[in-house]
Amino acid sequence: MAEEITIARPYAEAVFKLAKEKNTLSSWSDMLKVITDVTSVKQIQALVTNPSIATDKLSEIILEICGDELDNEGRNLVTLLIENNRLEVLPQLSGLYELLKAQYEGILEANIISAYAISDDQLEKLVSVLENKFKCKIKAEVNIDPELIGGVKIVIGDEVIDSSVRGKLETMSVALKS
Repeated sequence: MAEEITIARPYAEAVFKLAKEKNTLSSWSDMLKVITDVTSVKQIQALVTNPSIATDKLSEIILEICGDELDNEGRNLVTLLIENNRLEVLPQLSGLYELLKAQYEGILEANIISAYAISDDQLEKLVSVLENKFKCKIKAEVNIDPELIGGVKIVIGDEVIDSSVRGKLETMSVALKS
């Protein structure tokens, strides 16, 4: 997985640079989502891994499915990835692009995992605390995981804030064993 991210990074940075120069950040987000969705379909995956399918034919099929959702630069990216046999890194490329875009816009994405449903008021207070801590805008996504027992676990980029009961029990267990 780390290898695919390493391969995807230069593509994501190039796409981000182009999108920033042309002020098309949002349209590139949409195009990358379309391309990723199309290439993740089982039938397309079978074509991608089939050595008897020529690269130009594969490009033609994928571009036909994407249709008007892609501009010329988006179409060029698909062709480039196919020619370089890099179509498999599209999910990582898209994720890295979104991370670069969020950083540029001063927005961090937070994955808040809670044992129970969080009210809008609680979420607003939590987001406010996170925005003060990280000094930027936070876009929060909430997921429910009853295995946490209680509390929340927050993942922002590579930082994890675990204040769940399960996390505290695991920490205590490790401390008692050592």
